[in-house]
Amino acid sequence: MEDKYIGLVLAITSSLAIGSSFILTKMGLNAASEQNNFEGAGYEYLKNPIWWGGMATMAIGEVANFAAYTFAPAIMVTPLGALSVIIGAILAAVFLKEELGTLGKLGCTVCLLGSVIIILHAPSDTDIQTVDEILGYAMQPAFLCYILSVAVFTAFMITKVVPTHGTKNPMVYISICSTVGSISVMSIKAFGIALKLTLSGNNQFTHFSTYIFIVVVAVCIMTQMNYFNKALDQFDTSIVNPLYYVTFTTATLVASFILFRNFDQSDQKDSVSLVCGFIIIFTGVYLLNLARKKNHDKLFSHQSDVENIPLDNNVGGFTVRKSFQGTHHRVASQSYQSEEMVHLTRDDPDLDRFKV
Repeated sequence: MEDKYIGLVLAITSSLAIGSSFILTKMGLNAASEQNNFEGAGYEYLKNPIWWGGMATMAIGEVANFAAYTFAPAIMVTPLGALSVIIGAILAAVFLKEELGTLGKLGCTVCLLGSVIIILHAPSDTDIQTVDEILGYAMQPAFLCYILSVAVFTAFMITKVVPTHGTKNPMVYISICSTVGSISVMSIKAFGIALKLTLSGNNQFTHFSTYIFIVVVAVCIMTQMNYFNKALDQFDTSIVNPLYYVTFTTATLVASFILFRNFDQSDQKDSVSLVCGFIIIFTGVYLLNLARKKNHDKLFSHQSDVENIPLDNNVGGFTVRKSFQGTHHRVASQSYQSEEMVHLTRDDPDLDRFKV
Protein backbone atom coordinates (compact mmCIF):
# COMPACT_ATOMS: atom_id res chain seq x y z
CA MET A 1 0.00 0.00 0.00
CA GLU A 2 1.24 3.49 -0.85
CA ASP A 3 2.54 5.45 2.15
CA LYS A 4 -0.01 8.20 1.51
CA TYR A 5 -2.91 5.82 2.14
CA ILE A 6 -1.24 4.29 5.20
CA GLY A 7 -1.04 7.82 6.57
CA LEU A 8 -4.69 8.39 5.66
CA VAL A 9 -5.79 5.30 7.59
CA LEU A 10 -3.70 6.38 10.58
CA ALA A 11 -5.11 9.94 10.45
CA ILE A 12 -8.70 8.65 10.39
CA THR A 13 -7.91 6.20 13.20
CA SER A 14 -6.45 9.07 15.20
CA SER A 15 -9.58 11.18 14.72
CA LEU A 16 -11.85 8.26 15.69
CA ALA A 17 -9.82 7.61 18.84
CA ILE A 18 -9.55 11.25 19.89
CA GLY A 19 -13.20 12.01 19.18
CA SER A 20 -14.22 8.94 21.20
CA SER A 21 -11.86 9.86 24.04
CA PHE A 22 -13.75 13.09 24.71
CA ILE A 23 -16.97 11.13 25.20
CA LEU A 24 -15.39 8.45 27.39
CA THR A 25 -13.75 11.14 29.51
CA LYS A 26 -17.05 12.98 30.00
CA MET A 27 -18.89 9.74 30.78
CA GLY A 28 -16.27 8.93 33.40
CA LEU A 29 -16.56 12.41 34.88
CA ASN A 30 -20.36 12.08 34.91
CA ALA A 31 -20.14 8.78 36.78
CA ALA A 32 -17.59 10.11 39.26
CA SER A 33 -19.67 13.24 39.86
CA GLU A 34 -22.79 11.15 40.49
CA GLN A 35 -20.95 8.91 42.94
CA ASN A 36 -19.69 12.03 44.70
CA ASN A 37 -23.25 13.42 45.05
CA PHE A 38 -22.56 16.13 42.43
CA GLU A 39 -20.19 17.94 44.78
CA GLY A 40 -17.67 18.45 41.99
CA ALA A 41 -14.65 18.44 44.30
CA GLY A 42 -11.56 16.26 44.61
CA TYR A 43 -10.19 13.73 42.15
CA GLU A 44 -12.76 10.95 42.32
CA TYR A 45 -12.64 10.60 38.55
CA LEU A 46 -9.17 9.04 38.90
CA LYS A 47 -10.89 5.98 40.38
CA ASN A 48 -13.24 5.63 37.43
CA PRO A 49 -12.24 3.06 34.75
CA ILE A 50 -14.25 4.84 32.05
CA TRP A 51 -12.23 8.03 32.59
CA TRP A 52 -9.01 6.05 32.28
CA GLY A 53 -10.41 4.46 29.14
CA GLY A 54 -10.81 7.96 27.73
CA MET A 55 -7.22 8.81 28.57
CA ALA A 56 -5.97 5.57 27.01
CA THR A 57 -7.99 6.22 23.86
CA MET A 58 -6.55 9.73 23.69
CA ALA A 59 -3.03 8.31 23.92
CA ILE A 60 -3.78 5.85 21.10
CA GLY A 61 -5.10 8.70 18.98
CA GLU A 62 -2.02 10.83 19.53
CA VAL A 63 0.30 7.94 18.65
CA ALA A 64 -1.70 7.27 15.47
CA ASN A 65 -1.56 10.96 14.59
CA PHE A 66 2.21 11.00 15.09
CA ALA A 67 2.53 7.97 12.83
CA ALA A 68 0.26 9.56 10.21
CA TYR A 69 2.69 12.47 9.80
CA THR A 70 5.42 9.91 9.16
CA PHE A 71 3.64 8.35 6.19
CA ALA A 72 1.54 11.15 4.70
CA PRO A 73 2.08 14.84 3.93
CA ALA A 74 1.07 17.34 6.59
CA ILE A 75 -1.08 19.03 3.95
CA MET A 76 -3.43 16.01 4.22
CA VAL A 77 -3.08 14.92 7.86
CA THR A 78 -3.57 18.28 9.59
CA PRO A 79 -6.97 19.24 8.08
CA LEU A 80 -8.33 15.74 8.79
CA GLY A 81 -8.11 16.60 12.49
CA ALA A 82 -11.56 18.12 12.02
CA LEU A 83 -12.96 14.58 11.83
CA SER A 84 -12.42 14.21 15.59
CA VAL A 85 -14.89 17.04 16.12
CA ILE A 86 -17.47 15.27 13.98
CA ILE A 87 -16.97 11.97 15.83
CA GLY A 88 -17.23 13.72 19.17
CA ALA A 89 -20.40 15.58 18.19
CA ILE A 90 -22.14 12.44 16.92
CA LEU A 91 -21.16 10.30 19.90
CA ALA A 92 -22.19 13.06 22.31
CA ALA A 93 -25.65 13.12 20.75
CA VAL A 94 -25.91 9.33 21.16
CA PHE A 95 -24.32 8.70 24.57
CA LEU A 96 -24.55 12.05 26.37
CA LYS A 97 -27.90 13.08 24.87
CA GLU A 98 -26.45 16.43 23.82
CA GLU A 99 -28.40 18.14 21.06
CA LEU A 100 -26.58 18.30 17.73
CA GLY A 101 -29.24 20.33 15.94
CA THR A 102 -29.65 21.20 12.28
CA LEU A 103 -26.70 23.59 12.29
CA GLY A 104 -24.45 20.96 13.88
CA LYS A 105 -25.50 18.32 11.36
CA LEU A 106 -24.82 20.76 8.54
CA GLY A 107 -21.36 21.47 10.00
CA CYS A 108 -20.58 17.74 10.14
CA THR A 109 -21.66 17.27 6.54
CA VAL A 110 -19.59 20.23 5.35
CA CYS A 111 -16.50 18.96 7.22
CA LEU A 112 -16.89 15.52 5.65
CA LEU A 113 -17.21 17.04 2.19
CA GLY A 114 -14.04 19.10 2.67
CA SER A 115 -12.18 16.06 4.02
CA VAL A 116 -13.12 13.95 0.99
CA ILE A 117 -11.92 16.69 -1.37
CA ILE A 118 -8.56 16.90 0.43
CA ILE A 119 -8.14 13.10 0.44
CA LEU A 120 -8.81 12.90 -3.30
CA HIS A 121 -6.47 15.73 -4.27
CA ALA A 122 -3.65 15.62 -1.67
CA PRO A 123 -0.18 15.06 -3.19
CA SER A 124 2.05 12.13 -2.29
CA ASP A 125 4.70 12.75 0.34
CA THR A 126 8.29 13.59 -0.56
CA ASP A 127 10.51 10.51 -0.74
CA ILE A 128 13.08 10.85 2.08
CA GLN A 129 16.03 8.46 2.46
CA THR A 130 17.79 10.03 5.47
CA VAL A 131 16.88 12.55 8.14
CA ASP A 132 19.74 14.72 6.89
CA GLU A 133 17.71 15.34 3.74
CA ILE A 134 14.98 16.99 5.82
CA LEU A 135 17.57 19.14 7.57
CA GLY A 136 18.80 20.10 4.12
CA TYR A 137 15.27 21.17 3.17
CA ALA A 138 15.04 23.14 6.42
CA MET A 139 18.28 24.98 5.60
CA GLN A 140 16.83 26.38 2.38
CA PRO A 141 16.65 30.20 2.44
CA ALA A 142 12.85 30.24 2.17
CA PHE A 143 12.30 28.00 5.20
CA LEU A 144 15.06 29.70 7.20
CA CYS A 145 13.22 32.98 6.60
CA TYR A 146 10.01 31.34 7.81
CA ILE A 147 11.70 30.06 10.98
CA LEU A 148 13.25 33.47 11.63
CA SER A 149 9.92 35.24 11.11
CA VAL A 150 8.20 32.84 13.53
CA ALA A 151 10.93 33.35 16.14
CA VAL A 152 10.84 37.15 15.86
CA PHE A 153 7.03 37.22 15.86
CA THR A 154 6.80 34.91 18.88
CA ALA A 155 9.41 36.86 20.87
CA PHE A 156 7.65 40.15 20.12
CA MET A 157 4.23 38.78 21.07
CA ILE A 158 5.46 37.23 24.33
CA THR A 159 7.45 40.25 25.50
CA LYS A 160 5.37 43.16 24.19
CA VAL A 161 1.82 42.11 23.38
CA VAL A 162 0.94 39.35 25.86
CA PRO A 163 1.43 41.50 29.00
CA THR A 164 -0.94 44.21 27.74
CA HIS A 165 -3.40 42.47 25.41
CA GLY A 166 -3.21 38.77 26.29
CA THR A 167 -6.43 38.80 28.31
CA LYS A 168 -8.30 41.03 25.85
CA ASN A 169 -7.92 39.30 22.49
CA PRO A 170 -7.81 35.50 21.98
CA MET A 171 -5.70 35.87 18.84
CA VAL A 172 -2.73 36.96 20.95
CA TYR A 173 -2.29 33.52 22.52
CA ILE A 174 -3.65 31.62 19.53
CA SER A 175 -1.27 33.25 17.05
CA ILE A 176 1.70 32.23 19.20
CA CYS A 177 0.75 28.57 19.61
CA SER A 178 -0.34 28.29 15.96
CA THR A 179 2.87 29.61 14.41
CA VAL A 180 5.10 27.73 16.86
CA GLY A 181 2.92 24.67 16.32
CA SER A 182 3.64 24.74 12.59
CA ILE A 183 7.35 24.34 13.35
CA SER A 184 6.62 21.53 15.82
CA VAL A 185 4.65 19.60 13.18
CA MET A 186 7.52 19.82 10.68
CA SER A 187 9.96 18.62 13.36
CA ILE A 188 7.61 15.83 14.46
CA LYS A 189 7.37 14.67 10.87
CA ALA A 190 11.17 14.68 10.60
CA PHE A 191 11.55 12.69 13.82
CA GLY A 192 8.84 10.26 12.71
CA ILE A 193 10.61 9.66 9.42
CA ALA A 194 13.84 9.05 11.36
CA LEU A 195 12.05 6.40 13.43
CA LYS A 196 10.53 4.78 10.35
CA LEU A 197 13.89 4.60 8.58
CA THR A 198 15.55 3.25 11.73
CA LEU A 199 12.95 0.49 12.10
CA SER A 200 13.47 -0.44 8.44
CA GLY A 201 17.19 -1.01 9.11
CA ASN A 202 18.65 2.41 8.30
CA ASN A 203 19.64 3.73 11.74
CA GLN A 204 19.06 7.48 11.88
CA PHE A 205 20.05 7.91 15.54
CA THR A 206 23.66 8.07 14.44
CA HIS A 207 22.80 11.35 12.69
CA PHE A 208 23.05 14.59 14.65
CA SER A 209 20.04 15.91 12.70
CA THR A 210 17.71 13.53 14.55
CA TYR A 211 18.58 15.07 17.91
CA ILE A 212 18.16 18.59 16.57
CA PHE A 213 14.58 17.74 15.62
CA ILE A 214 13.94 16.14 19.03
CA VAL A 215 15.01 19.34 20.81
CA VAL A 216 12.91 21.51 18.48
CA VAL A 217 9.86 19.29 19.08
CA ALA A 218 10.23 19.56 22.87
CA VAL A 219 10.66 23.35 22.90
CA CYS A 220 7.87 24.02 20.42
CA ILE A 221 5.32 21.73 22.07
CA MET A 222 5.94 23.22 25.53
CA THR A 223 5.44 26.72 24.12
CA GLN A 224 2.42 25.68 22.10
CA MET A 225 0.70 23.93 25.01
CA ASN A 226 1.40 26.80 27.39
CA TYR A 227 -0.25 29.47 25.29
CA PHE A 228 -3.09 27.26 24.10
CA ASN A 229 -4.01 26.58 27.72
CA LYS A 230 -3.79 30.30 28.48
CA ALA A 231 -6.24 30.96 25.65
CA LEU A 232 -8.66 28.38 27.05
CA ASP A 233 -8.33 29.87 30.53
CA GLN A 234 -9.22 33.36 29.34
CA PHE A 235 -11.76 32.80 26.57
CA ASP A 236 -14.74 30.64 25.68
CA THR A 237 -13.91 27.39 23.89
CA SER A 238 -16.47 28.22 21.19
CA ILE A 239 -14.21 31.14 20.28
CA VAL A 240 -10.82 29.49 20.82
CA ASN A 241 -11.50 26.23 18.95
CA PRO A 242 -12.41 27.53 15.49
CA LEU A 243 -9.81 30.31 15.63
CA TYR A 244 -7.10 27.88 16.68
CA TYR A 245 -8.08 25.25 14.12
CA VAL A 246 -8.00 27.72 11.25
CA THR A 247 -4.77 29.49 12.29
CA PHE A 248 -2.92 26.30 13.25
CA THR A 249 -3.94 24.49 10.07
CA THR A 250 -3.09 27.49 7.90
CA ALA A 251 0.33 27.98 9.52
CA THR A 252 1.10 24.26 9.25
CA LEU A 253 0.16 24.17 5.58
CA VAL A 254 2.26 27.25 4.83
CA ALA A 255 5.24 25.67 6.60
CA SER A 256 4.72 22.41 4.69
CA PHE A 257 4.46 24.21 1.35
CA ILE A 258 7.71 26.06 2.01
CA LEU A 259 9.62 23.08 3.41
CA PHE A 260 8.50 20.29 1.06
CA ARG A 261 7.14 22.36 -1.86
CA ASN A 262 3.96 20.27 -2.00
CA PHE A 263 2.35 22.37 -4.71
CA ASP A 264 5.26 21.50 -7.02
CA GLN A 265 3.89 17.93 -7.02
CA SER A 266 0.30 18.95 -7.84
CA ASP A 267 -1.26 20.23 -11.03
CA GLN A 268 -3.38 23.36 -11.08
CA LYS A 269 -6.64 21.44 -10.70
CA ASP A 270 -5.46 19.59 -7.58
CA SER A 271 -4.03 22.77 -6.05
CA VAL A 272 -7.30 24.67 -6.48
CA SER A 273 -9.26 21.68 -5.15
CA LEU A 274 -7.03 21.52 -2.06
CA VAL A 275 -7.60 25.20 -1.29
CA CYS A 276 -11.35 24.73 -1.73
CA GLY A 277 -11.23 21.68 0.56
CA PHE A 278 -9.49 23.69 3.29
CA ILE A 279 -12.05 26.49 3.04
CA ILE A 280 -14.94 24.01 3.18
CA ILE A 281 -13.51 22.34 6.31
CA PHE A 282 -12.93 25.72 7.95
CA THR A 283 -16.58 26.56 7.27
CA GLY A 284 -17.75 23.24 8.71
CA VAL A 285 -15.73 23.70 11.91
CA TYR A 286 -17.16 27.20 12.27
CA LEU A 287 -20.73 25.88 11.90
CA LEU A 288 -20.11 23.13 14.47
CA ASN A 289 -18.79 25.59 17.02
CA LEU A 290 -21.60 28.04 16.21
CA ALA A 291 -24.13 25.28 16.91
CA ARG A 292 -22.43 24.49 20.20
CA LYS A 293 -22.38 28.14 21.24
CA LYS A 294 -26.07 28.43 20.35
CA ASN A 295 -26.88 25.46 22.60
CA HIS A 296 -24.81 26.94 25.41
CA ASP A 297 -26.54 30.31 25.08
CA LYS A 298 -29.91 28.59 25.47
CA LEU A 299 -28.75 27.03 28.72
CA PHE A 300 -27.21 30.27 29.90
CA SER A 301 -30.42 32.21 29.23
CA HIS A 302 -32.14 30.13 31.92
CA GLN A 303 -29.40 30.53 34.53
CA SER A 304 -31.16 33.32 36.42
CA ASP A 305 -34.17 31.02 36.95
CA VAL A 306 -32.19 28.13 38.40
CA GLU A 307 -30.63 28.33 41.83
CA ASN A 308 -27.43 26.54 42.86
CA ILE A 309 -26.86 25.00 39.41
CA PRO A 310 -23.42 26.04 38.08
CA LEU A 311 -22.97 26.64 34.39
CA ASP A 312 -19.73 26.56 32.45
CA ASN A 313 -18.75 27.48 28.92
CA ASN A 314 -17.64 23.90 28.29
CA VAL A 315 -21.18 22.43 28.40
CA GLY A 316 -21.47 20.23 25.34
CA GLY A 317 -18.03 21.29 24.18
CA PHE A 318 -15.32 19.53 22.29
CA THR A 319 -11.75 20.47 21.54
CA VAL A 320 -10.48 20.38 17.92
CA ARG A 321 -7.57 17.97 17.44
CA LYS A 322 -4.56 19.02 15.71
CA SER A 323 -2.16 17.69 16.23
CA PHE A 324 -0.87 18.52 19.82
CA GLN A 325 -3.46 21.01 20.82
CA GLY A 326 -3.82 20.62 24.61
CA THR A 327 -6.67 18.13 24.65
CA HIS A 328 -6.30 17.27 28.34
CA HIS A 329 -6.78 20.88 29.42
CA ARG A 330 -9.37 21.51 32.17
CA VAL A 331 -10.13 17.81 32.67
CA ALA A 332 -9.03 17.98 36.28
CA SER A 333 -9.97 21.52 37.23
CA GLN A 334 -13.14 22.65 35.51
CA SER A 335 -15.05 19.78 33.89
CA TYR A 336 -17.03 18.95 37.04
CA GLN A 337 -19.19 22.04 36.71
CA SER A 338 -20.37 21.15 33.22
CA GLU A 339 -20.92 17.53 34.28
CA GLU A 340 -23.14 18.67 37.17
CA MET A 341 -25.27 20.62 34.74
CA VAL A 342 -25.55 17.64 32.38
CA HIS A 343 -26.72 15.33 35.18
CA LEU A 344 -29.05 17.72 36.95
CA THR A 345 -30.85 18.77 33.82
CA ARG A 346 -31.08 15.16 32.63
CA ASP A 347 -32.08 13.35 35.84
CA ASP A 348 -34.27 15.77 37.77
CA PRO A 349 -37.87 15.75 36.43
CA ASP A 350 -38.49 19.12 38.05
CA LEU A 351 -35.95 20.70 35.75
CA ASP A 352 -37.25 19.25 32.48
CA ARG A 353 -38.43 22.65 31.40
CA PHE A 354 -34.84 23.87 31.30
CA LYS A 355 -33.64 21.22 28.90
CA VAL A 356 -32.41 22.34 25.49
